[in-house]
Amino acid sequence: MRLQIAAALAAIHAAWPAAAQAPCAPHADVLAFLHERWSEGRVGLGLGNNGRVVELFVSEASGTWTIVATDAEGQACLLAAGQGWEALDDGLPPSGKDG
Repeated sequence: MRLQIAAALAAIHAAWPAAAQAPCAPHADVLAFLHERWSEGRVGLGLGNNGRVVELFVSEASGTWTIVATDAEGQACLLAAGQGWEALDDGLPPSGKDG
């Protein structure tokens, strides 16, 4: 079972079809996988309009990032992932608006 979860979660860092369903697993398994596989740690979280907790995980070393949404039952689904994460301190307002 853990191997199946790992295979599904690994797909998040590869290109998968836009119409494909997001890979999901228990929250603890997703966190362990992101840490063990990509050294990603949580850098932020918020409550989505749909009641799910949305978390951002980043690896400072490799620049990978993953966005995870977790429902009330603890089922975590990977929504997006990529490479080239860079924390910015560019003086722009947090909203991204310049005026």
